[in-house]
Amino acid sequence: MPEQIDSADVVIVGGGVTGLCSGWNLARAGVDVLVVEKGVLGYEASSRNGGIIAYHRGATPKGLLGYEEVRQWRVLEEELGYPCEYIPGEIAVCLGEHGDVENNWGGSNMEEMVAESERRNAMGWRSEVLDNKAMRELVPAINPNVVGGLYDPDAGQANPQRTVQAYAWALQDHGGRIMQHTTVTGFTVSGENITTVHTERGDIGAGFVVIAAGPQIGPLTDGLGAFVPVAPSRIEVVVTEPMPPMTERCLEGNGLYGRQTARGNLAYGGGGQEWVDVDDMTTPEKPSTPLIRTIVQRLTTLFPAVQDSRIIRSWAGVSETTPDRNPIIDFLGHPSNVIVASGAFDGFGLSPVHGRAVSELVMHGESYLPLDGYRLGRFADIPRDWRESRNWTPGNHSDRYEDWEESSGPCT
Repeated sequence: MPEQIDSADVVIVGGGVTGLCSGWNLARAGVDVLVVEKGVLGYEASSRNGGIIAYHRGATPKGLLGYEEVRQWRVLEEELGYPCEYIPGEIAVCLGEHGDVENNWGGSNMEEMVAESERRNAMGWRSEVLDNKAMRELVPAINPNVVGGLYDPDAGQANPQRTVQAYAWALQDHGGRIMQHTTVTGFTVSGENITTVHTERGDIGAGFVVIAAGPQIGPLTDGLGAFVPVAPSRIEVVVTEPMPPMTERCLEGNGLYGRQTARGNLAYGGGGQEWVDVDDMTTPEKPSTPLIRTIVQRLTTLFPAVQDSRIIRSWAGVSETTPDRNPIIDFLGHPSNVIVASGAFDGFGLSPVHGRAVSELVMHGESYLPLDGYRLGRFADIPRDWRESRNWTPGNHSDRYEDWEESSGPCT
């Protein structure tokens, strides 16, 4: 019989930003919480993303939490007691006929950007339309042929690696515990509840379980007889050598999103998702993919000066996406003491909100946040082969940007 190595009132499976922020909120409320991570904290997408905090999602479930997302990021560093390198402000660039592709929020020309600005302002957000002159004054290093864009002071950026560390340290400051390099292999269910979390190192007694394991949510919930539709995918980011100051704010456009780090590196990713499989608890290999070359080409289109710089590294993170691309935060149903929490490709920016929501569900059974669009019930009619029907399977890429794999050279 496996040895019991630990126990906790709440065991959180997954040490990404969702799991860590949930654990921090629980720990500071006095709850005995243990975060169990199969590898290193944040090693999947949580520390390997572009660091963008983009609240503007219209009337989607993510958009309904936008006000809370912005509010919490403004006070997050103070509450954590550690830096996240949060910087407010986001710029969306329109290159127009000079090679632009659809921006991440859906705009690719100035007419669409003006409409988007009007939509945001009508919702109470601040949004400013930029012409060529205003854009070049704000971002002098931008391609001189830029048509214009949007400036949004309410979106922003943060350092993913520092944010992961800040959540972890703050959790521990409040008495929460973290167990790394500990792979969860299954659960013991007694009656209506999980009583034990099984790991490769031994058993962990649990009063409540939060499954926030990103791409591994599917295999873990399958083992409980539940179907949670998530599709794992690889996301790519390239990093340049340190550059002179080019932009103080995060920037998206030409199918890319990213930021300039405190050291001066440009860290940019984007494009369609490269679908992978996660059949067990192992982490897929992360080699560079064909998307890297296209990311670099699109980056030199945005910032011509990058053509003379070196790409010093690239990385990939494995994230998960749901059929409607919206997150999941909900009770599993059976067992009754389990919550599933998936950021669904926007987990970093929404992590303060998701962490608060999960902690409230654990402690009170409900949250003051509008989570109706996050419920599992919306997938009741999704068939098991939903990924195959969409070609969201290994060897394929998302068609979010139809021309993503076409070469895009510098503007003339």
